[in-house]
Amino acid sequence: MKKIIITILVVAFFSLYLFAQTNIKPSVNRGKIVYETYCLTCHQDDGAGVPKLNPTLSNTSYTTGDKKKLITWVLKGTTDKIAIDGKFYSNNMAPQNYLKDEEIADVLTYIRNSFGNKASAVTVAEVKAVRATVK
Repeated sequence: MKKIIITILVVAFFSLYLFAQTNIKPSVNRGKIVYETYCLTCHQDDGAGVPKLNPTLSNTSYTTGDKKKLITWVLKGTTDKIAIDGKFYSNNMAPQNYLKDEEIADVLTYIRNSFGNKASAVTVAEVKAVRATVK
């Protein structure tokens, strides 16, 4: 009986995972448009950024790591010199809090699944939750 339950749970989890991955494409497509409109100038077409100024979005722990931290960064921006994976960047990032929750979720999903990255999607609910705590 335990084997059957475990098998059902594994199949259900795998099915949900596949469903989530196939439904990520519309968000990535919308996110690319947001990226090209608001992010490309600083982070470049290939996500490589500008050394010592604008961080790369390719294969960094910041991009593929903690979603809450990434959402907060987009909402609040930064004026600090920041370290990402041992490299420092000093260009300011203006707050992007005028973007809708769906636009932020889409652009972060795009970034987390482009430029060599493979990470989970950012949801509108996650953006809403972080926005409610950001001052």
